[in-house]
Amino acid sequence: MAAGNEVTATYYIQHHLQNLTFGRHPENGWSFAHSSAEASEMGFWAIHVDTMGWSIAMGLLFIWLFRKAGRMATTGVPGGLQNAVEMVIEFIEGLVRSAFHGKNPIIAPLALTLFVWILLMNTLKIIPVDYFPQLFARLGVEYMKIVPTTDVNATLGMALGVFCLIIYYSLKVKGVGGFAKELSLTPFNHWLLIPFNLLLEVIGLLVKPFSLAMRLFGNMFAGEVIFILIALLPFWAIWLLDVPWAIFHILVVTLQAFIFTVLTVVYLSAAHEHH
Repeated sequence: MAAGNEVTATYYIQHHLQNLTFGRHPENGWSFAHSSAEASEMGFWAIHVDTMGWSIAMGLLFIWLFRKAGRMATTGVPGGLQNAVEMVIEFIEGLVRSAFHGKNPIIAPLALTLFVWILLMNTLKIIPVDYFPQLFARLGVEYMKIVPTTDVNATLGMALGVFCLIIYYSLKVKGVGGFAKELSLTPFNHWLLIPFNLLLEVIGLLVKPFSLAMRLFGNMFAGEVIFILIALLPFWAIWLLDVPWAIFHILVVTLQAFIFTVLTVVYLSAAHEHH
């Protein structure tokens, strides 16, 4: 590949992996970033507008679909949407019954919301990588990443929300003393080993949100990079590789939504255990 083509390919990859970032730049003030360097200079409080917008849009789509299914629900022959929604609800109910051993009416709705919301966000990956960037470029928008779960900020935000629930229910169910005792006397029930126990348990507790976020982000981001690399190939190779990879990714997007949901339920179940 010639040097010019290498630059073009590099720019193409960097462009498709760059978020539409809005923030306060030291020189330009409040503005959209025109490069990854400008986005970095905006600092921590910069917002990935595309991630926020598409994640909210998928959340609204989830609410609209389930509300529509609820209003159209019938005891007679159900329609396709009602069938799909009932299958998802029954699947989540079975998951919660098998993985959650406490009593909390919030867990099943939470699991349903996480599963469907993440599934809808992941499914955006099936749309060709050039479609929305080219569409928004015509509208004057320089960058547009439409898959929120390829942004670590989105996955880490969801994981931190789950982590807050873990801490909240651990304190609510076990009390401050019970939670502290669990951290200090597990796995070795001896006062001399309290420092060692605390080290193990605190690290294990902090790893939970990190592993939730990075597992989902890593799988989705890697898949996105492969789609972008395939798009750089000749036209015949794109059709030869892109369609099989897209079909395979239908399994991946579903599996990653399921893994995030089931681990959330398992972690919250552990938070409700008294021992």
